[in-house]
Amino acid sequence: GDLLERIAARELADVEAIFHQGACSNTMEWNGRTMLADNYEYSKALYAFATAREIPLIYASSAAVYGMGPVFREDPALEKPLNLYAWSKVLFDRWVRRHAASARSQVVGLRYFNVYGPGEAHKGEMASVAWKHHLQLREGDVVRLFESSDGYGPGEQRRDFVYVGDVAAVNLWFLDHPRVSGIFNVGTGRAQTFNDVARAVISNHGRGRIEYVPFPTALRGSYQSFTQADISALRAAGCDHPFLGVEEGVSRYLKQLGPS
Repeated sequence: GDLLERIAARELADVEAIFHQGACSNTMEWNGRTMLADNYEYSKALYAFATAREIPLIYASSAAVYGMGPVFREDPALEKPLNLYAWSKVLFDRWVRRHAASARSQVVGLRYFNVYGPGEAHKGEMASVAWKHHLQLREGDVVRLFESSDGYGPGEQRRDFVYVGDVAAVNLWFLDHPRVSGIFNVGTGRAQTFNDVARAVISNHGRGRIEYVPFPTALRGSYQSFTQADISALRAAGCDHPFLGVEEGVSRYLKQLGPS
């Protein structure tokens, strides 16, 4: 919208780097025209702007590209998107790969796993489970998790939960290393259960209990019950930033939110 118009009008001549974090991140959105406009065409316009000016483009991809996994490594053969959001991310990543040889500046795609932390209150249903649990405990004494799915017990579905402060640090690492380009996973490398997140929120609130609710029919077959980043490519690139586990990350998050 407005940003693309400003780019077309050449109003952004003094930009030194682009961190492209914006997207339609609604995994339940099935309007293909909207999703492709926001997540594919928009991203290509920013790519063209950045590479023409030879400035870094560091953009957000997603672990959604891997679907059910079970291997989460930056290999095109492992890309198995389950929804339109994931497809839009795969399309742009593949477009970037096709143009990598001709890019005259740094282009980095970061495949975020389950990010949580300060600054997500506006995201509604797409906000992290840690934020949702926090809200539930502000209103009552129960945090809600899904019952069993895909062979995992109640609340035992596992995701690679990564603290937003660590995500920001990885973005800045790439800015400081302009010779490194490519597509990289950004996660802790360790899957933890939704129960772990719930227990961490309960512990920090000092009260609460877990209640399990039926698994939504609409999500069957399109829900990642397990994710775990293979971060060997990130480490091989030289990024040695340590990642917080859920227990410490959730504690930092809720301390920043202040008294409930």
